Parts: sequence; C-alpha cells; structure tokens
Amino acid sequence: MRKYGQHFLINTSVINAIVQAVPATAADVVEIGPGQGALTELLLQKNFAHFTAVEIDPQMQQYLQEHFPSLKEKIILENFLHFDLNLLPQRPTFFVSNLPYIDAADILDKVLAWPYFDGAVFMFQKEQAQRILAKAGAAYGPISILSQVRSAPKQLIKVGKACFNPPPKVESMVLTFEKKESLFENDAQYRSFARLVKAAFLHRRKTLFNSLCLCGYDKEKIANALQNVRLKLTARAEEVPLEKFLELFDVLKSGF
Repeated sequence: MRKYGQHFLINTSVINAIVQAVPATAADVVEIGPGQGALTELLLQKNFAHFTAVEIDPQMQQYLQEHFPSLKEKIILENFLHFDLNLLPQRPTFFVSNLPYIDAADILDKVLAWPYFDGAVFMFQKEQAQRILAKAGAAYGPISILSQVRSAPKQLIKVGKACFNPPPKVESMVLTFEKKESLFENDAQYRSFARLVKAAFLHRRKTLFNSLCLCGYDKEKIANALQNVRLKLTARAEEVPLEKFLELFDVLKSGF
C-alpha cells in the first residue's frame, strides 16, 4: 500500500503534540497528505467548522474513506502543489501536515503565499527545519528569510526515526508557523524581494555585491545601496540578517 515514498507517523506522543498545536479556535483547517490518517483521526474529533484533507494517492483516499466515513465529502484527491487554494472558503485557514520531505519547501512557500493563511504546524526533515529557523550564519539562506518575513516559525518537537513506519534515514522536526502581517504592499513587491534574496545566495562563494551583480543587478546601484544600509562590499549573504535585507530592498525599490 505504500507509494510515493511515504513514511507513516506511528508515535502517539508526536501525533498528539501536532494535533494539540492546532488551535481549538481554528474554524477552517486543511490537512496535507493525510496518508493513513494518523493525524486525521484526532483532527476530525476536534469538529472544526470546515475540514479539508488533500491527498495525492488514490489508494490512500480509498483507505481514508473506508476508515473515516465522515471524511468522504472532505477529502480531495490532488497533488497539493497543483491544488487551487481558491477552491477553499476565503477565510483564515490553518494548515497541518507530516510533509513529504521532497516537496516540503515548495508546499510551505505555497501556504505562506496564500492570503488566507492563518498558521500551520508542519513536520520537516530536521536539517531543513533548522534552515527555516536559522538566523544569519552557516545554515541561513533564502528559506530562512522568506519563511521568517511572512511568519514566525518556532520549534515544536524533535522526531526520531523510530516514530515512523518504515523509519526514514533522517531525523525530523515539527515547526509551528504564526501568521505575520505583510510588510509588502502587494504580491509583486514580495516577489521582487524574494528575487533579491535568492539572487544574493545564488553564488554562495561570492560576496553579496558580486552575487547580485552576477544576477543582473546594476553595480553602481548595488554599491550605493549597500553603503546606504551600512553593509560592506565584502559582506556575504549569509552574514546579512533579515532586517538588513529588508532595508536593502527598501533602498533599491525607492531608487534612493
């Protein structure tokens, strides 16, 4: 029955911790990739006003419908990355999932980008979770900045290999994400910020200045902008905290 490389969560303490992290006040909840329903069973017991499960595997969909009859009208057979979130009620929505490792970053980005995102509790590969939480330094990168600029991620619990069947080759970690008010005027402005951040880290052995120039940014504008926000031309992207990236973006978009 296992397909798509699933690792099914079987540890009841971890399951309970994840479900308890979903606010009792949440009205609209989406579970991504419910699998065999380890989380689903307890989530259904919380009687959310609107609950949706998005499952990619038709065998899992059938299994869930047979074991949880009340889920029949609430489960959508779809790859979440292809799922149109606008089909959901346009209301604040909380997301929960033992995320598939291979798509975890893309799923997180999609969820954080949705205007009605209201929070999440997600499981990641431990190293990826650490990158999401990282401040300026070795593990710090675009996923750190772009997650933290849109939400407040926090560690909930570490999860060992034995908590799954079959056990994965890596440790895991569950994070919670609290919604932040947007710092951007519109989606286009956020996308411009995201492009700047990704360009800054694209050439990791280069300085921030050189990496941005190699990505097509004007040398003179970048040099002046770095000086304006008190960053050295020798600074590397991993040394620049989120707040400084926001300052740099503000200077560049204003044309100083």
